[in-house]
Amino acid sequence: MSSNSTLTVGTEPETTSPERAVPAPTVLPQIQVPQRVAPSDARELSKQFLQRLQELEEGTPEYQYARNTLIEMNLTLVRYVARRFSSRRESMEDVLQVGTIGLIKAIDRYDPSRDVEFTTLAVPYIQGEIKRFFRDTTWSVRVPRRLQELRIDLARAREELENEGSHEPTAADLAAHLDLEEEEVTEGLVAGNGYDCDSIDRPIRAGGKQQTGLVADLIGTEDPALALAEDVQALKPHLAKLDDRERTLLRMRFGAEMTQAEIGKELGLSQMHISRLLTRACTTLRKGLMAEG
Repeated sequence: MSSNSTLTVGTEPETTSPERAVPAPTVLPQIQVPQRVAPSDARELSKQFLQRLQELEEGTPEYQYARNTLIEMNLTLVRYVARRFSSRRESMEDVLQVGTIGLIKAIDRYDPSRDVEFTTLAVPYIQGEIKRFFRDTTWSVRVPRRLQELRIDLARAREELENEGSHEPTAADLAAHLDLEEEEVTEGLVAGNGYDCDSIDRPIRAGGKQQTGLVADLIGTEDPALALAEDVQALKPHLAKLDDRERTLLRMRFGAEMTQAEIGKELGLSQMHISRLLTRACTTLRKGLMAEG
């Protein structure tokens, strides 16, 4: 063997040993319109983008591209979850925006090393954000979260019981079905009234036909005679304590609405004397009412 190909035992070759091989970073494909990617393709691409997102430094252009593309590719997932709430009166655009927030949280918190499908994490996040939106913004009257969730359970139980029988479920029926105390069910039914409200300027409808007038026309107003009736009832025991002449004077002055001169002529007394008697009687009644207050 020639000397050129022989190495001395125990010595290192003069050439530097090569460094350990490092896997090349994943090169992400450039997707021009991520929202047009088919769901099946989006699922596979999302795995690549999520894996690469863990390797990138936050704030870099490539990181922003990967994150934004992931969001746009998975908007179909948001629409899928949002369709479950399509029966609500709220704007679907608002629901989609809130659901997208849940999607973004899922992307930021997803860990590929756990070997869990991204949709398994994303759907609960999206659904949770939408439910929180309804809980915090759609109730006309703010009630405890426990009662908000109970309203949903009651609605589901009512539907199940109505499918089983023809009669309207009572609070006792609902309590038995949900294994709850009847008082708790009653509290939930009352709280459910705070979920929705309507304008008092809405036209009146009865039997599917619109009637003349507004809902406001059906709302009672304070009766101006009510205060007077209350005062009369409060005065009765104090009137009974007056003598006959004082009661007669009050009846003629405030009941028959006679003037002091007419009363004086009727009773054969001067107007000034009638004035003093009326003042004394009214003062007695006033003191009696003030003492009660």
